[in-house]
Amino acid sequence: MKALIIVPAYNEEKNIVKTITDIQENASQFDYVIINDCSKDSTADVCARNGFNVVNLPINLGIGGAVQTGYRYALSRKYEVAVQFDGDGQHSAKFLSEMLDELRNNQLDAVIGSRFIEKMGFQSTGARRIGIHIICSLIHILTGRRITDPTSGMRMINARLIKKFADDYPSDYPEPESLVRILKEGYRVKEVAVIMNKRENGTSSINSVWKSVYYMIKVCVAIIIAKLG
Repeated sequence: MKALIIVPAYNEEKNIVKTITDIQENASQFDYVIINDCSKDSTADVCARNGFNVVNLPINLGIGGAVQTGYRYALSRKYEVAVQFDGDGQHSAKFLSEMLDELRNNQLDAVIGSRFIEKMGFQSTGARRIGIHIICSLIHILTGRRITDPTSGMRMINARLIKKFADDYPSDYPEPESLVRILKEGYRVKEVAVIMNKRENGTSSINSVWKSVYYMIKVCVAIIIAKLG
């Protein structure tokens, strides 16, 4: 199976080498592409010096636009599988083979890596866990499905969803919204247990109480619209 790892990166100069090294050492059967979302730091220079496969965006598109660029890259090169994999070092490439096996053997459309199934590794902050619980409950009400980690940025999809997401993908905080969309449309989704790491360098885009509140409101409204739309 021709598979691609999409690594969205914004200001990840201190993390991107470790991320790609992890991929090369633990998921060598996958190709990868870094989508440098017009970083303000030296991410582009670090990628160039190391000979990484990178697409440098001329303007900042945000996480949704960066990931959609990766899906368009995958579609244009006829990849059968694409996986989103954060550039901040929080994801572990050693779980990608297991995710691929689940996708292929069970004829799934999407596999989500969840840190909350076995509850090992970094479990996020207390405030974010509360927010995730609220999102989980809302998704269950809207779709009837219990998803433990709807904000996980570690997710693998098949060719059908590559085509769909290359054409239309949410722009801001896209993971819960895109999940509700595909559950509504009957795509086959499963979670598998993964272990995530604590970010070593840099800061999350949701790094204050007000940003957390804004995130919760926006995500909840977006997934309700996704269900009703």
